[in-house]
Amino acid sequence: MDVAEIAGSVLGLINIVLLVRRSVWNFPVAMAMVSLVAVVLVRARLYSEAGLQGFFFVVNAWGWWLWRRARGVMPAVPVGWLGWAERGLWLVGGAAFSVWLGWTMARFTNAALPFADAAVTGASIVAQILLSFRRVENWALWVVIDVVSVGLYVTRGLDLLAGLYVVFGVISLLGWREWAGAARDGRSVAA
Repeated sequence: MDVAEIAGSVLGLINIVLLVRRSVWNFPVAMAMVSLVAVVLVRARLYSEAGLQGFFFVVNAWGWWLWRRARGVMPAVPVGWLGWAERGLWLVGGAAFSVWLGWTMARFTNAALPFADAAVTGASIVAQILLSFRRVENWALWVVIDVVSVGLYVTRGLDLLAGLYVVFGVISLLGWREWAGAARDGRSVAA
């Protein structure tokens, strides 16, 4: 078992628990996790997702800043829903990016499973941005991403990451329930 895969998986579990609790500390933990996971994914020739880890690093720094700024304005970080038009735009944009990235990876690299890898990447980008904006819908996307990722990682022999994503799926369902309740009730939890 790869040390980077083990350490990245442990940090991933810590990260998602902090995220469900809406703790601002999920962001620095995520930054450490994605750095380790990127190494593992390059070795597995899942290049779209390896590149995604660089995106995650940057967007987690940005999310950390956004959440800390929101805390400066209010004692807790609020969450909310997207409108239907916004949902449609995010869906179409994510799908278009995924198709383009899959085609690019299939055409110009030796990527394993380029279209499945790109679909996870495109959806993950959308989900991470929605998470940074504290939108409840990010959890629905994470549930789908987690299911697809389990299959992708098992196919590539990354059993520990596959197991991590099973746990992520369960915790994502809990996060979805928690955030939806918080948005419905107008409650916020100190970050």
